[in-house]
Amino acid sequence: MRIVFIGSGNVATHLSVALKKSGNEIIQVYSKTLKNAKLLASQVEAEPIDNLKSIKSNADLYIFSVKDDMLSEIVKLMPATDGIWAHTSGSLPMNLFSLGRSSDYGVIYPLQTFSKSRFVDFQGIPVFIEGDSNHSQHILDSMAKSISGNVRLLDSDNRRYLHLAAVFANNFSNHMFTLASEILNSKGISFDVLKPLIMETAAKVMEMEPRKAQTGPAIRYDEKVIQKHMDLIQDGDTKEIYELISKSINKHSK
Repeated sequence: MRIVFIGSGNVATHLSVALKKSGNEIIQVYSKTLKNAKLLASQVEAEPIDNLKSIKSNADLYIFSVKDDMLSEIVKLMPATDGIWAHTSGSLPMNLFSLGRSSDYGVIYPLQTFSKSRFVDFQGIPVFIEGDSNHSQHILDSMAKSISGNVRLLDSDNRRYLHLAAVFANNFSNHMFTLASEILNSKGISFDVLKPLIMETAAKVMEMEPRKAQTGPAIRYDEKVIQKHMDLIQDGDTKEIYELISKSINKHSK
């Protein structure tokens, strides 16, 4: 399959490399910054471009992997092409593409956290697809199955909730690690001491319902311990987060 990537960020990087390895041809990589387009294009043997007017019209698939707030504008500026258009957003609807075309579009949403510097094996990543027709859906399904053994059909409405849940599970939990690191760093303690705890926390939810895996002072709402912790927190926002999450843990434990 001949594929053009619109975007060169984390998702585009991992997805294009995986598709290239599985035998697909990445013919172009677009980025508004040519340097970024060249960086990814060099990894997948593609042509780097920084002008949407330079996009070739004869690809089989055009994958839009850009920031959500940029996608609508890019769709409006896209030239007419053959092939299917698909975006990688968890929160935007499929019919956003109706701004630029009447048919042959869809979504390919890999549910994973991506960083350019870290390898991720796509075979175990859940990939959620949606197409505006049986034809589009079939093409996206075949393409997704070329890189992942876990491909599922999910409509735009339900994908919004999946993305919301992913934000809680990944982005918010990672922010908790950041706050924990700041607390430790303020006392010269290495974040490494928490890593076995973090590993066991993640391992438990692979085997248990998350609610049943919960431990700590908030589940029994030990007010003395909670107050002592809050007295130690100097930052007002962090103190508020601690209190709100403690109350939420206690509420969901009942």
